[in-house]
Amino acid sequence: MKLTEAEARDRLAGARVARLATAGANRQPHLVPVTFAVDVDRVYIAIDHKPKTTTNLQRLRNIRENPRVALLADHYEDDWDRLWWVRLDGHARIIETGEDRQMPLDVLAAKYPQYRQVRPEGPVIAIDARRWTGWAG
Repeated sequence: MKLTEAEARDRLAGARVARLATAGANRQPHLVPVTFAVDVDRVYIAIDHKPKTTTNLQRLRNIRENPRVALLADHYEDDWDRLWWVRLDGHARIIETGEDRQMPLDVLAAKYPQYRQVRPEGPVIAIDARRWTGWAG
């Protein structure tokens, strides 16, 4: 069954991980798993302390070139009546420094204990939702 916007938002908010899809000026899709938090019609993703080979991440470069993104979360079980997926389409911006980073980090820390222990020091991606879609078995 097709989910309402409110149902899709609630399922996404409860998911622990999702996949962020970006594409730069070259239109090449780039997909990465992310942790995130939903705050009404905005989603926050932090570039955290987990080891990365560079801070010049493809997802950040893509957002700077093309702010249109998608975020997908899903749930699978062998009982297909319990399957669901949710996709958020939106426009992203990068919050590099300053006071604007504190509230998103608080929202993320409320969801993930790891962020309460060690606050992410990298940029925060803020996605303004343009469309919520989803399906559940």
